Amino acid sequence: MSSLQEVVASAVTEGDVPFAVGMLADSGGVLETAAAGEARPGHAADENTVFRIFSMTKAVGSVAAMILIDRGKLTMETEVAEILPDWSALKVLDGWDGDTPRLREPARAATVRHLATHTSGLEYEFWNADVAKYLEVTGHPSILAGTRQSLNYPLTKDPGTGWGYGIGIDWLGLVIEAVDGRKVDAFCREEIFEPLKMTSTAFEPDGMTDRLCDVVMRGEDGGFGPFDLAPPPKPEVYGMGHALYSTPADYMRFLRVVLNRGALDGARILSEGAVDRMLADQMQGQTVQPMQTVAPPVSADVDPFPGTRLTHSFAFMRNEEDIEDRRRAGSQSWAGVCNTHYWIDPASDRAGVIMTQSLPFVEPRFMKTYEAFERAVYAS
Repeated sequence: MSSLQEVVASAVTEGDVPFAVGMLADSGGVLETAAAGEARPGHAADENTVFRIFSMTKAVGSVAAMILIDRGKLTMETEVAEILPDWSALKVLDGWDGDTPRLREPARAATVRHLATHTSGLEYEFWNADVAKYLEVTGHPSILAGTRQSLNYPLTKDPGTGWGYGIGIDWLGLVIEAVDGRKVDAFCREEIFEPLKMTSTAFEPDGMTDRLCDVVMRGEDGGFGPFDLAPPPKPEVYGMGHALYSTPADYMRFLRVVLNRGALDGARILSEGAVDRMLADQMQGQTVQPMQTVAPPVSADVDPFPGTRLTHSFAFMRNEEDIEDRRRAGSQSWAGVCNTHYWIDPASDRAGVIMTQSLPFVEPRFMKTYEAFERAVYAS
């Protein structure tokens, strides 16, 4: 077995993951695929297994917005309220009077850049206790409800004043619809999936359920049990923070278009200059901060490379320093909540994915597997 296959096979045997698919590619094509375990009973996992990729959707949404920027229809500095007037109704959650939230007007306007870099003030309830309390006491629906109203979370800080991982890309999807005129699912299909021949990437799993894997959660006994989690079907609004289904093979085509600076197999979706700008640090002096979990069954704490300066480009998290024996400075990465992960290393001309379908997100046993996989990539 290759070293990559050894990593995923060992992880499944040891119970660190229920199953796993890993892929390595460069700008020219896929270099290696590794897979182990059953995606669901009786079905071996492979590169064509369909996953709920959740927050791996975010990069697709950001690329969609970058396409409009590249065409001169939008800018990173465009104020959100200029495109979506109802953004102005959002207030900053500024504390509590018992169970009554104190809300105030934001001190500054939010921009498209703020949405894309998670500096708009919007945060998920899974990593911010005040947002979780707000949803509970007000009865406000979670973003996973799939309704338009569910996007109206309170801000936790003024736009542009700090990192807070949340639903900004869902609002960016609304910006895309308002500027372009097409629904965001049609835009992504016509401008990204079809040109890149991503034939197994979609907002609904229709026609792919025979390849769809199961979601499991780690139990107190250390084993995995079934867990029902999926994007809301046929929602009022497709959330560009979480809505997509895809396969490792398809998502690798998306990563390779980044390595190729906007083009793949003769299809160009972005200019080279737009890709360079998209991959640059766009946080304007802010940095990505560790995320403390509010929901341990769903996610462990998120601190990918402790002590390393992390920023955010228009579409991905960036590490600003080399990670020893792993990715180089300027690499781009992110993940989905059910432990679907990827990175793009332009300096090394490498892209990798390692995907399973388990909770909690970034639990230590999965992260041990991820690190071993990445180290094996660079060792070879």
